[in-house]
Amino acid sequence: QVQLVESGGGLVQPGGSLRLSCAASGFTFSSYAMSWYRQAPGKERELVAFITSAGSTNYADSMKGQFTISRDNAKNTVYLQMNSLKPEDTAVYYCRARGGRSYQFDYWGQGTQVTVSS
Repeated sequence: QVQLVESGGGLVQPGGSLRLSCAASGFTFSSYAMSWYRQAPGKERELVAFITSAGSTNYADSMKGQFTISRDNAKNTVYLQMNSLKPEDTAVYYCRARGGRSYQFDYWGQGTQVTVSS
């Protein structure tokens, strides 16, 4: 049974930092590309960051330099380090796993809430 469990969200003041974690199970984590998305109230879900099975990373243009995605294949976990947080970063953050030759295997976590407010 595939599971993606996000954690690390919460309330943080503007300028603060958070590290999100996504623990994976039920599939060969090291073979999957992992990504973080977010969805703010009233907005569409958007890509935040992406990391391939080989460790190459890519970021949404607006988030380059602010967020860092990483993975630990020994722990089957992907991380999102978020710095200099702003109120507009408030959203539910989701973890996504994609695998297979055509990325036909596609799994989502349940999301973790991040609220940036003073």
